[in-house]
Formats: sequence, structure tokens, C-alpha cells
Amino acid sequence: MADLSTTFNDSKKHYMILDGLRGIAAIMVVMFHILETFAIGDPYKQLVNHGYLAVDFFFMLSGFVIAYAYDDRWSSMSLSDFFKRRLIRLHPMIIMGMLFGAVLFYFQDSPMFPPIGDTPVSQMLLVTLIGFTLIPLPPSMDIRGWQEMHPLNGPAWSLFFEYVANIFYALFLRKISKMLLIVLIVLSGGALVHMIMNSGGDVIGGWSLTPKQLWVGSVRLLYPFLTGILISRVITPGSIKNAFWWCALLIIVALAMPRFGTPETEWINGVYEASIILFVFPIIIYIGASGSVSRQLSRLNKFLGDISYPIYITHYTLIYTYMAWVTRDSIEINSTQNILMATGLFVISIVAAYIVARWYDAPVRKWLTRKFIGR
Repeated sequence: MADLSTTFNDSKKHYMILDGLRGIAAIMVVMFHILETFAIGDPYKQLVNHGYLAVDFFFMLSGFVIAYAYDDRWSSMSLSDFFKRRLIRLHPMIIMGMLFGAVLFYFQDSPMFPPIGDTPVSQMLLVTLIGFTLIPLPPSMDIRGWQEMHPLNGPAWSLFFEYVANIFYALFLRKISKMLLIVLIVLSGGALVHMIMNSGGDVIGGWSLTPKQLWVGSVRLLYPFLTGILISRVITPGSIKNAFWWCALLIIVALAMPRFGTPETEWINGVYEASIILFVFPIIIYIGASGSVSRQLSRLNKFLGDISYPIYITHYTLIYTYMAWVTRDSIEINSTQNILMATGLFVISIVAAYIVARWYDAPVRKWLTRKFIGR
């Protein structure tokens, strides 16, 4: 995830709508994860079934914003300056997300996560400290039972790949020609389609430190990130009325659609997901970059942008706890009790993200910027 609020203090246009879209997509991820429990693991029954595609949207948005923010800065910016800015932008919330996961870890002891009850505090603290660095853990160090590279906070896997993308950009992508970039996009797009069609008709995966999952994560990263860079470099935004509402509608519909086909015709869902990533997401970013917002909408987009990263990197620690409660107490899935709990969890996720964004992330990044960048 990238924005311009902690990059450079100059007159460069800020794409407020893209901030808002990042927030909407992050909220859709929360809804997706909550509703997984109601579907009891059956994607064909789940509402907001394609919420996981928000990750691919984030990667594309990140490529666009990073190229826009930094492509023309390298004559006056060193590699260390770039990495300091990216660390200041991303890492405070990585640490906070791991702290959320550590604090809530033992509350998640349940049949859903059998290893938790046998995990000593010293091992959990070691995993926490390693999590602070975002170094991925092998399955042999798993303390939850899901083989996640970050077992205290699963979604941190995508931040690991975000860091990989930032390093790749700084060392290589910023220097390459548009033609080579297009070639890489075509190749990575082909790899994306091949992976989707040969892995059950979806892009789900990337969170485990195994060869297969690293391949899935890398393929999910490459096409969106590279395409975001290309959009920034070759397309001049236009002037589109009601751009925010069109983009919001498109992203909500894209992520909320049910799973298509059947277990025997998984390729149908694969065609849908490939089409969304290859074509719809670039269109959304172009429209978003081509619009402007009123003062009222500007406030809404700022709010959505402010909570987008905090809600994404903290909410799943609450989801773990919610799933543990459902399984441990044998809660009836469609009961009023569960519906009220799920609704409360959704609200708490947003409120917690706002509190963390305002009273932790923003001031910490401001202090780090003054100390290490000097403005």
C-alpha cells in the first residue's frame, strides 16, 4: 500500500479518489473474512466471495502510486532515502499488527487452532519479534496450524510481497524502458492466467513459505504491480465526472460477486478473476486518477484512505478471535447471537483502525520522518 502523504512535500497532485478506493477495498476484505465463517468454508455459498482480489488491487494501486511518486525523484534521491521513506510508510503498522496478534493469541485457543494451547509464551514472543521484522517463518515454526508465514497476523504475507516489490522497483524497475516493462507485463499476465486456470479457478494463496505458495504470491504480485507502474508512465489521466462513485461501484461489485461455475467448471470463475485483474482493475485506477471530488467527498476519501492500511493489517487478528469463539462455543452460524457478534466485529474493526491510524500511525510516521528524513 502506498500514498503520497509521507513521500514528498511539494505541489504534486494527490489522487484523493485512489485513497478512498483503497479504503473501500480494505473494508470489503473485512466483510469477506467475516462472511467466511457464515459460509462454513464453502466459497459457493459465501457472500462477498471475491474480497481476496482486493490484495491484487492493492498491488496494482501500489505500483501506480510508487511510480508516480518516485520515478522523477531519483536524480536527487538515493536508494537509502527511498527505503527509509517506504519503511516509515509501512513498518509502524506492521509492528502494531503483530502486537494485536500477540495480545489476542491465547484468546484464540480453540478447536479451530489446536496448536495454540501447546504453544509456550516464549515461542509466541519469539514469533512476535520475528514478525516485527516481517521475515517470513517456515511451516516448521507455525504456532497456529495454518502454515502461515506470519501466524500471528496472516495478511502480513502481502506486506512481505509489497516489500519485495519495493526492492525490485528501486533496484531494477525504475530504470527499465517502457517496452521492456510491457514485455514483463505480458509474460506476468500469461503466468497469472496459467496459474488461475491450473489452481482451482482462483488466485487464493501466497501466505505460506513453501515453493508453491511463494509462486502464487509472486504471480499475484507481478502483473498488478507492473501494470500499475505502466499506467503511471504512459497514460495521462482525463477528466471524468462522478469518478469516485463509478469507481466505488466497480470495486464493490467486482469484490462482492459470488463464485462462478461449479466444482466441475472451476474455469468459469477463473475467467472472471483473470478478467477483473487484467482489465477491470486498470480501468478503475484510470477512472480514479481522472476524477476530482467535492469538499464533502474529499473528507470521506481521506477517512477511507486513513483507515485503509490500519484496518487491513489489524482486522484479521480479530477475525481469528471471532472464529475461535464460534468453534469453541459451538455457536449456531445463522443465529441472532452470531449475526450481532459479526456486525459488532465489523464496527470494532473500523473503529480500532481509526484509533490506531490517528493516535499511533500518523504521529509515529511524522516523528520518524522528522528524525530520518528531516522535514
